[in-house]
Amino acid sequence: MTNPTGEEFKPYIRDIPDFPQPGIIFKDITVLLKNGPVFKRAVDAIAAQFRDVRIDTICSMEARGFILGAAIAFALGVGFVPLRKNGKLPWHTHRKSYDLEYGVDELEIHTDAINPGERVLLVDDLIATGGTVKAAIDLVREMGGELVAVAFLIELKFLDGRKLLGEVPVYSLMEY
Repeated sequence: MTNPTGEEFKPYIRDIPDFPQPGIIFKDITVLLKNGPVFKRAVDAIAAQFRDVRIDTICSMEARGFILGAAIAFALGVGFVPLRKNGKLPWHTHRKSYDLEYGVDELEIHTDAINPGERVLLVDDLIATGGTVKAAIDLVREMGGELVAVAFLIELKFLDGRKLLGEVPVYSLMEY
């Protein structure tokens, strides 16, 4: 799934070379977030893709994913569940390790955050190699959640992160 109107948002994405390490071109979404009308249009564009789909909960990965996921959950009138890095959640957790394009990390979710059969939309700001979202998908499924789709503000197509996701429906507002 793609949205051709995503091009209108690209002027609000800033490239930061060599961040967080040499050779990486970081897609900075803070310019988009700072512009209220543009941020609202981006959230509304993503939410519109799921208005006619039954979703019980949106899960998002830290940290920029929280911003989008919470806003989209609000727009759809559904709950929000944060997926955090290791050691950041105060309750009992499930944990999953994953590879980044420049290292290894872990993602956690509270053990009571998703009920079996709950319909979940995963939202993140960006998909690169797919490691983070694959770990999130695994966590949702291990808890008995039914994954509806994954949605991103940005997809870095040249890194082919979708291939890790299998048959999960993917929506990206912008593609690079």
